[in-house]
Amino acid sequence: MNPYIQSIILGIVEGLTEFLPVSSTAHLRITEALMRIPLDDAYWKMYTIVIQLGAIVALIILFLSRIVDFLRTFPEGDDGRSNWFTHPISLTLIAFMVTSVPALLLRKWSERNLASLTAMALALIIGGFIMWIIDSRTSRYEAATGHVEDMTLMQAIWIGLCQSLSAIFPGTSRSMSTIAAGQMVGLSRPAALEFSFLLSIPTMVAATLWDLFKEIHVSKSADAATAAAAHVVMNGERWIVLIIGLAVSFIVALGVVEWFLFWVRKHGFAMFALYRILLGTALLIWGAKLIGL
Repeated sequence: MNPYIQSIILGIVEGLTEFLPVSSTAHLRITEALMRIPLDDAYWKMYTIVIQLGAIVALIILFLSRIVDFLRTFPEGDDGRSNWFTHPISLTLIAFMVTSVPALLLRKWSERNLASLTAMALALIIGGFIMWIIDSRTSRYEAATGHVEDMTLMQAIWIGLCQSLSAIFPGTSRSMSTIAAGQMVGLSRPAALEFSFLLSIPTMVAATLWDLFKEIHVSKSADAATAAAAHVVMNGERWIVLIIGLAVSFIVALGVVEWFLFWVRKHGFAMFALYRILLGTALLIWGAKLIGL
């Protein structure tokens, strides 16, 4: 397949799935396998990391006014009830740090799961059932925390711990884990979704930079064959392919985030939970035969 078309498709997949609770990692790997892109190719591994930046920039632009307001009112908040430990900026950074420690400690375990179709499929299915059950139960009563500004330190720590599952078990989805965790501790759907978006900014930036560093860094102890395999050789065509993926993921993510916010306020997360369960089941039954993962 033409690499420009491949880039457009992958950019669409990244933009569509990065912030929906359906696992962008699983969708990108499935799409690459269907297009017969070698999953161990150094260029394409770098490509799928870099195009996430398009989605990140889109999210920052959409939430820029909220971020500016949070920075302006730090640490007291608009109503003067916040402090250094309960302001939304502090809670976001605390949740991020809580996520980072187990993710770094268990990164080798995560890398093994990333190569396992069964692990991804099971994470999709289990996460789908968890999301469905939590959303169904919490929708029956009024949430205790209706806005991000009203969150507590313990709520942020719990959400950060749950988000670490997405780093350890590919297919779990950062969005799914943070939204479900937020609802479990009393956040409303809009509040859980907004905090999920806020937390995804430092998490995705750090994860993308870390993954990119791993891909371009060749250990001094590596032999010549390993170094050659890990080296990414860029040319004019490859730069264009990369830029296309970045631009497409940015444009698609802009529309998806706005739509997702509107949909969740009216309908909740049941549709995404069902999709996860169906996709995970299909991967278990036909995945190995169809895509060879």
